[in-house]
Amino acid sequence: MVLDRVPLTVVQRVADLVFQQAIKQHPQLFDRLGTHAGKRYRFTPADLDLSFVIEPQRKRIKVYRKKATPTVDAAAAGPMVTLLALLEGRLDGDAVFFSRSLTLTGDMEAMLALRNALDDCGFDLPTDLAPAAGPFAPVFRQLAQRVREHALAGIA
Repeated sequence: MVLDRVPLTVVQRVADLVFQQAIKQHPQLFDRLGTHAGKRYRFTPADLDLSFVIEPQRKRIKVYRKKATPTVDAAAAGPMVTLLALLEGRLDGDAVFFSRSLTLTGDMEAMLALRNALDDCGFDLPTDLAPAAGPFAPVFRQLAQRVREHALAGIA
């Protein structure tokens, strides 16, 4: 995939911008994690040579190539579209897990706490990220919604 050839520093910069915009739009995102806020969560898209490690307490995301990913407390792996759809609550996490489209490892209690926090949050990536596009926000939101609809049509 093309994204696998993009320098990691560029991917990290974009991930930082997206993550900080998400935190700005949903400042209470990690409040519900309680004792699990200090844990590290890894999300690995099966179709990319990347892993994303989130540290809620530090409000930080780090991007790694798969072979260099550090040990974490809880992890999820699956197709990128599936991971993003779960983030937005557009797929039933249990159904995806039992269909084996998603692999969960590590601290399941921590992963469940994160899932509940995300469910409460009401993510809508096109709407949440559009303000970062400044005057192009309406165009960005519309384009992102079309991309999402097209991507979800293949998994829903």
